[in-house]
Amino acid sequence: MDMHPGRIVIVTAGGENPSVMIDALSRRFSDIVVLQEPPESKALFLKRRARKLGWISALGQLGTMIVSRFGKRFTRARAAEILAAYGASTERASAIRTIPIPAINTPEALAAVMAEQPAVIFLISCRMLSAQALAEMPCPVLNFHAGINPRYRGLMGGYWARVMKDEANFGSTVHLVDPGVDTGAILYRKRLTPSKRDTLHTYPLLQTAGATDIAVRAIDDILAGRAKPVTVDEPSRQWYHPTLWTWLRHGISRGIW
Repeated sequence: MDMHPGRIVIVTAGGENPSVMIDALSRRFSDIVVLQEPPESKALFLKRRARKLGWISALGQLGTMIVSRFGKRFTRARAAEILAAYGASTERASAIRTIPIPAINTPEALAAVMAEQPAVIFLISCRMLSAQALAEMPCPVLNFHAGINPRYRGLMGGYWARVMKDEANFGSTVHLVDPGVDTGAILYRKRLTPSKRDTLHTYPLLQTAGATDIAVRAIDDILAGRAKPVTVDEPSRQWYHPTLWTWLRHGISRGIW
């Protein structure tokens, strides 16, 4: 099957931050299709995380997610500043086709990908692609990660960089997808400087709006056949949401929310 010469298939579970990226990519590339899966339910999240880390940690992480959402209303001004600073928008262009899928690893999703014949697949804020599904993808698969890989793989990379007193590694990564968690070869990384006003709500927005350029460059490189992915020899660790008690401790004692 011949691939479309420049079609980009974006896979996401939706949300404001992915919309920022989709809008930015649509300004540079004309042939974009979005495959959108529903967000993961909190019940499924809790069960999956409990299997991996235990119920205490899982409940603590869920607590942070629930409680911190109440603070979102207090970060709207900062979010507007970030969008203005980078000329970003959370509104997708109406011309972008969006195809609903049950989840990225389903036969329906694979069929949708094959029907679109993409030249590149770009993942942002979606479920992890299984090794089996990845092996069936017809073209390179890239991922946008709100964290500097390999130091801050997984979740909340910006938050943990601040907690670890490592703000020099606050930023984002675009990498090739492999079967691991954000372990694929790196195409581009970009460091950013958070404001003291930034929180769990605005770190990902800053990391997305401030790094749309590296996503554009990575896709450009793939389409032009000049991509040069690299493996970086640095400390590697997978992170998760902070538990409620961890989040409160760092917020109260250090102002890192």
